[in-house]
Amino acid sequence: MGEATVEVEVVYAAIDRQALRSVTVAPGTTIRAALLASGIGQVFPEVDLAECPVGIFGKVIADPDTRPVQPGDRIEIYRPLLADPKEVRRLRAAKAAEAKARKQ
Repeated sequence: MGEATVEVEVVYAAIDRQALRSVTVAPGTTIRAALLASGIGQVFPEVDLAECPVGIFGKVIADPDTRPVQPGDRIEIYRPLLADPKEVRRLRAAKAAEAKARKQ
């Protein structure tokens, strides 16, 4: 009988394209090691897989260098935000208030 394996998905979305890769790794493989094995680094060479923040199904993983993957994990690679969401909301509210003041 063959050695047991774990299948996970690795996903990354850049501004202009995205990639989803299925990866089969040995049990006990860390999240960071699965990222490196996925080949995403060749598709997106601008992403530093050794340092980038990652999560599983939307939950940030504090230490991907020690946490082992689980069967069915969807490892997400996060990129920096282009704009601070709080600042965007503040600007939108200020613009709406200004438009309302002009109408009066």
